[in-house]
Amino acid sequence: MEPGTNTIHQSAEMLPTTYEVPLLPLPTSIETPAVLRASARAHRHLAELKGRAASVPNPTILLDTLTLQEARASCEVENILTTQDWLYRADLFPDSAVDPAAKEVARYRTAVKRGFDWLRSENSRLTNDLLIELYQLVTSRANGFRTEPGTVIGNAYTGEIVHVPPQDPNEVVTRMIELERFTNDKELSSLDPLVKMAVIHHQFESIHPFADGNGRVGRIINVLYLVRSGLLESPILCLSGFIARNRADYYRALQGVRDEGHWEGWLLYMLQAVSETARRTLVIVEQIRELMAEYKHAIRSKLPRIYSHELVNNIFRNPYTKIDFVRREVRVSRPTAARYLEALTEEGFLSKRSAGRGNYYVNTRLVDLFSEADGNTDWR
Repeated sequence: MEPGTNTIHQSAEMLPTTYEVPLLPLPTSIETPAVLRASARAHRHLAELKGRAASVPNPTILLDTLTLQEARASCEVENILTTQDWLYRADLFPDSAVDPAAKEVARYRTAVKRGFDWLRSENSRLTNDLLIELYQLVTSRANGFRTEPGTVIGNAYTGEIVHVPPQDPNEVVTRMIELERFTNDKELSSLDPLVKMAVIHHQFESIHPFADGNGRVGRIINVLYLVRSGLLESPILCLSGFIARNRADYYRALQGVRDEGHWEGWLLYMLQAVSETARRTLVIVEQIRELMAEYKHAIRSKLPRIYSHELVNNIFRNPYTKIDFVRREVRVSRPTAARYLEALTEEGFLSKRSAGRGNYYVNTRLVDLFSEADGNTDWR
């Protein structure tokens, strides 16, 4: 199967046989010995990541920076491509004519953070209302679940139809209600939480409830489910990066369940994604923590008059920052914020760049960490 799919809309009369989306819960027999071994490995790596992330002084730094990396990777799976530079410039100048792909990525990150806020509120369940809201944020559409038949999933290169999701709008709603219950009610299944996450993702992608954006919403569900299950404190695991790097295997494993009922292959793929991504993220978290400690010590030594925890947090939460960001987050006047940024630039902590009539400032070493992580695929 080619590495990519498209959502296609065609006449309902021309549709081939629909895949029978299985009823939930699935039997525990899908947890083969190989799956249980892979699950145990993934749990160990996740637990280590959770513990190490807690050692970062300001957790919002990881949330803001790593969710942006997840957003970029998830959009890359859909061939929505942008650069680190465009991503951060979109944060700085959201109303300007930046790269359209960067705006798509920004919407995805907004959706991830909205989902996280939802889980931290009284609405601690992953509900269909939330999924519809995430879909609307990701796609900038105002509708909800599909209401018209004719949606199929086709091979992005050959046009061959590879999957026909439920066509009846009532069935879509019924299956999504069932999936909501399965996701949130622990008594419905004794599956390991990581195995259950993989089942939820496959079920969601097979139901394909939205006219667009199903892949992106499904990947947001993955990381939100890890948070809801207590396996992570915040959605900092960039699972989409693994999928983007192993896209052909992802689609092949998805389809293997539909064509042959090969759940083991799909589960092993997703468990490897969790395990490898947790290890990669652990390295990045440690690098961020070490770089922050280095900056704190050096700024306190070289620029004691301007040093504050808030200032260091600002240039790590916002790898591309500007006067307005510092003014708001450090709570200083605009002239003082400008003076701080110029001093940090003169000492080599930031690099200064121009945009129109204004300037912005880049924590180059922090941005380089993410660029290096993008290029390093040898994590096994």
